[in-house]
Amino acid sequence: MSDDTIRLATIGRIVRRRWRLLTLLTLVGALVGFGASLLFPPRYTTSASVLLPGAWEERELLTQTEIATSSVVVDRAAAALDWTGVDGRELRDRVSAEAADGNIIKISGTADTPKGAQQLSDEVARQFVTFVARISGENTDPEAAARPEELRQMVVRTSRRITELADSAGTGQTVESVQTRTELAKLRTALQEAINKLDETDPAAGQANMVVMGPAAPPTGEAPPTRIQLIVAGAVLFFLVAVVGHLTAARMSRRLRTEPEIAAALGAASLGTVDVPAERPAGRQESGGARARLRRLLGVDVRWDVPAPRTSGDEAERRIRYRRVCARLRDRLPSPRRLLVVVPDGDETARRAAAQLAAEAGGDPLLRTVRVSPSRPLVPDRETESGVLVVLSAGSWTAAELAGITEACADAKHEVVGVVLAGPVLAAATRPSGDRARDAAVPALAVGDNASGGSA
Repeated sequence: MSDDTIRLATIGRIVRRRWRLLTLLTLVGALVGFGASLLFPPRYTTSASVLLPGAWEERELLTQTEIATSSVVVDRAAAALDWTGVDGRELRDRVSAEAADGNIIKISGTADTPKGAQQLSDEVARQFVTFVARISGENTDPEAAARPEELRQMVVRTSRRITELADSAGTGQTVESVQTRTELAKLRTALQEAINKLDETDPAAGQANMVVMGPAAPPTGEAPPTRIQLIVAGAVLFFLVAVVGHLTAARMSRRLRTEPEIAAALGAASLGTVDVPAERPAGRQESGGARARLRRLLGVDVRWDVPAPRTSGDEAERRIRYRRVCARLRDRLPSPRRLLVVVPDGDETARRAAAQLAAEAGGDPLLRTVRVSPSRPLVPDRETESGVLVVLSAGSWTAAELAGITEACADAKHEVVGVVLAGPVLAAATRPSGDRARDAAVPALAVGDNASGGSA
C-alpha cells in the first residue's frame, strides 16, 4: 500500500471493511455540526437597491459602495434603529454593498430576524442617500451653482437672436442668404450640444437624484450556513477525515507484504505459501474484554489494507501445498528431522497454518510450535531441534519485528532454515466424494524426491 497509487477500489475497500466505524464517525460529525448550529443562531439577509442616475464610471461606483458601508453611514443607521446592545461597530460586520448592472448599489443587511434584516437594509440605504445628498449640498458654492443657470439663460437668448438674424437674412433666394442661414443653424446646434454636455458633467445633479428603489424584500430563508448545511458539513468532514486517516496510516505503514521482503528480513529462504480458509474461529468471538468486543462491533479487528482473500481449490488441493512444504523441509534437514515452528503471537492465520502443517508432516519432520511476541521475542533454547521454521502471514509485521525474531532465534542457538507464508483464502464449494477420492492419491506423488522443486 505504501507504494501503490490510491484508487477508487482502495476507497471502496475501506468503505466495505470499515463501514461501521465510518458510519459512527459520520454520525458524530453530524452531531458536531448540530452543536455548532446551536452556538451560531440563524441569520437572515436581504438587500435594498439604490439607483444612481446619470453616467457613472466603474471606479466611481466602487467609491459609492465604500461610502455606503462607511462608519459614518452605518453609525447613523445604528442611531436611527436604536437596537438594544447593538452599536455601529457591530452593524458594520452585518452590512455589505456591491455595484450591480445599471448603476445600482445593492446594500445588504444581516440580522437575527427577517424583520430586523429588512429594517437594517432600508435604514442604511436611506442614510446613504441622505449622506451623499448632504455632501453634494455642502460642496456646492451658491455662486458657482448659479453660473450654469445664467449660462443656460444666455444660451436661450442667443438662440433667439440667431433665429432673428436668420429671418432677417432672407428666405434663401440668394447664395449669400443660404450661407448665412446655414452658419447660424450650425451655431445654434453647437450651443445646444454644449449645454447638454454641461448638464451631463454636473456631479451635483446626478448625486442629488439618488433614489431608493423601494423597501427591501423580506428574506425567504436563513443566510448560510444554515443548520442543515452545518450538519451535512460536519458529517462529510468527519467521513473524509476518517478515509484520509486510513489512507495515511496505510501509506506510512512499514509492514512487509511481499514474499522476498519477508524472507530477506528473516535472513532465510522462502519455502512456499500455504492457504488457510478465511473463517473466524468461534472461540475468538467470545473471548476478549470490553475493548475487544468494541473492536469487533466496529469492525476494526479485521485488516482493511490487505487484499481480499482469493478463492482457492478444495481441501485436497490445499493439502498438496502443505505436503510440498514438508517435502522441501525433508530435503533441507538432516536426520533426525526436528524443527521448532515459530509463530508470531496474534497471527491467527499463521497459527492455523502451523497446526495444519504439523498434521500433514505426520512426524517427519517432527514440528513443535511455539508462539513469540513480536515486540519482545523469546525463543526456547535449542534441544534436539535442527533449526527454526517461521510461519507468518504477509502484511502483518514490520522488518524490525522480523529482525527481532531472527535475533531471538540466534540467541537460543537456532538457525532459521525457512519461512512459510500463510495466506487466507475463500474455500471453494465441496466437490463430490468421487473427486475427493481421486485427489487423495495425488499427495502421495507430490512428496517424492522430484516434488521439492515444484511451486507451492
